[in-house]
Amino acid sequence: MQELIQSQKIMDDERKQVILEILADKYCKLILHNTLEKPKSAMEISSEKKIPISTVYRRLQTLYDAKLLAISGSINQDGKKYFLYKSKVKSISLKCDLEITSIELVPNSSRVD
Repeated sequence: MQELIQSQKIMDDERKQVILEILADKYCKLILHNTLEKPKSAMEISSEKKIPISTVYRRLQTLYDAKLLAISGSINQDGKKYFLYKSKVKSISLKCDLEITSIELVPNSSRVD
């Protein structure tokens, strides 16, 4: 049985600009790809992708603000907050003809909220 994949078309020009900036940032793309299959902590992302931890935290905030990243959290046995990050998008399609830019997002179906 085929799964129907629904994409979301981005209409807001400001949101389009944010997504274009994210696509131009190698760290944002690495983080989205790294968190596609399962939620990961900032430390896991940093060590697996060799990205400085401060850069990881900045990019996580950027991706969360753009609604491309989900955050789930819990408190560990030491009473410390523990956050996991997961990509909300499976792919981003872009078409630009110099007059109109169209962007479509395909949601990550393995998403855990």
